Amino acid sequence: SDPVLPAAVAREGAAWAADDIAAFAREVGTADWFHEGHLANEHTPELHTHDRYGSRIDEVEFHPAWHRFMETSIRHGLHSLPFERAAGEGARVARDALFMTMSQVEAGHGCPISMTTSVVPALRVEPALSEVWEPAILSRTYDPRLVPITEKGSAILGMGMTEKQGGPDV
Repeated sequence: SDPVLPAAVAREGAAWAADDIAAFAREVGTADWFHEGHLANEHTPELHTHDRYGSRIDEVEFHPAWHRFMETSIRHGLHSLPFERAAGEGARVARDALFMTMSQVEAGHGCPISMTTSVVPALRVEPALSEVWEPAILSRTYDPRLVPITEKGSAILGMGMTEKQGGPDV
């Protein structure tokens, strides 16, 4: 129903994605999805530092709604679309339109989605490293299991940093 977004997508060279963007908007623009967005934000991630035997695990548990957002965004290429087409074909524009649409429903999962998108150009500075990681990073499957990357077909990347006012204690 947004008259500006389709016009901008077409003007910026991604008219080929208009139907996919509209279908995506219909998929995630429902009351059910907005409720899921509320759940994903109401139930913040829980850090589990130790298992029941007292062994250190440092695992973060996310609400199932958060995983639903991650799976849907990844399935639609919100993390990978700019690298799936040749430069200048409007893939970044299409990705950004999809991302804008999803962020109106739930914005929190957008951080790992965006960081996964952003890491590819940095990795390409080191071709050997890029060759190892890009296939998993650009995969359109989402695997939430807490297992080594060698046991997964996909990877989502994030950033570890420390900020005096509230960053993680790396």
